[in-house]
Amino acid sequence: MPSAGAGSVDAYIAGFPADTQRVLNELRAVIREAAPGAEETINYGVPTYVLHGNLVHFAGYKSHIGFYPTPSGITEFRCELEGYKSAKGSVQFPLDRPLPRDLIRRIVEFRVVESRAAASRKQPSKR
Repeated sequence: MPSAGAGSVDAYIAGFPADTQRVLNELRAVIREAAPGAEETINYGVPTYVLHGNLVHFAGYKSHIGFYPTPSGITEFRCELEGYKSAKGSVQFPLDRPLPRDLIRRIVEFRVVESRAAASRKQPSKR
């Protein structure tokens, strides 16, 4: 397991066994494709994607990958997430099952739209 002080996403992922690294890199690629304008960083000790605020986070564990698309991302896709252990703002993808790439892509795309809409509401109107 990587230390909580990993300074980059590469360093974070490198701290896991090879099989877990493969899944983490797969998830990372899906997020990057779905949110090309998002900044990749480490927040709360885990890989985070930022676009007008935190977009999504992910984390590696012994037997699963935690994916954190905020409560709205979980709520919007709750029916499709029924086969996975989830909570208010998180879902667990077991390492012994294929990563649901299409579902993750759609969740990230949903969060991108949501984030941009929230940012535009914060913009002062031009008169």
